[in-house]
Amino acid sequence: MPLLLSILDETTAGERRSSGPFQFDTVTLPLREIIRLRVQQEVDRFNHAESEVFLGLVQPEETERLLNPVRQRRVLDWEKQYATALAAFQRNGFLVLVDDRQIADLDETIRLTAQTKVAFLKLVPLIGG
Repeated sequence: MPLLLSILDETTAGERRSSGPFQFDTVTLPLREIIRLRVQQEVDRFNHAESEVFLGLVQPEETERLLNPVRQRRVLDWEKQYATALAAFQRNGFLVLVDDRQIADLDETIRLTAQTKVAFLKLVPLIGG
């Protein structure tokens, strides 16, 4: 039976918002799979919604924005977004906390339950630092 979990997005400035519910068909999976499923589902939601603003884990690359001008509703590619998300994780663009414990290894296996709290903490680089 699929597990539905709400995932939080947080920033170091203290902002916090729900990124919505996400469905997991298995309860034991590596972090990279959690990221993949999150990105895949949020891109799918965006592509089927009327909104012009994408509030996903990572923003589309500049070249994608140039190829799909604002005048025209763009369709995002979840695989490109996933690759961007993995690269951002590896360069410390965001942290993942599961039940308030930081998961630093993409291959670490995580067991999800209905009570599991998953948060993505987006890190903002310091200007000039």
